[in-house]
Amino acid sequence: MESWLFLLLILAIAFLGKNTSLIIAAGVVMVIKALPFAAKWLPTIQSKGINWGVTIISIAILVPIATGEIKFSDLISVFKSPAGWIAIAAGVAVAVLSRYGVDQLSASPQVTVALVFGTICGVVFLRGVAAGPVIASGMTYCIITLLGLSFK
Repeated sequence: MESWLFLLLILAIAFLGKNTSLIIAAGVVMVIKALPFAAKWLPTIQSKGINWGVTIISIAILVPIATGEIKFSDLISVFKSPAGWIAIAAGVAVAVLSRYGVDQLSASPQVTVALVFGTICGVVFLRGVAAGPVIASGMTYCIITLLGLSFK
């Protein structure tokens, strides 16, 4: 019963914060939890869900290449600007930190409670987005803004 109340609280906060992603996530988890096979599916989703999510984000990131919106010339021009190098460094930093984060979650699952709470607060109250590549982009934006750089 406690898990249902917790999920309902998250859903209510998501509604108040008008966060569609969190509303969908909480709703989907609640629907799966209500199904008879939930005991089998929820642990699988917990253990593999981050990888599935990263795969979906990676697909979305690769679509502009598939549509021709991003070309090799764009890749080459990235190496010609300080902002491009900062973006590369931010991407590498997020990837490495994410690896350590996954290791941390495996070693100390109790940290998940704090991460979930912090993520929900950041997403709902500060209009954040829970996504690694977006974090790298945000880091890049902050650094190039502080340094007065651009990609042009």
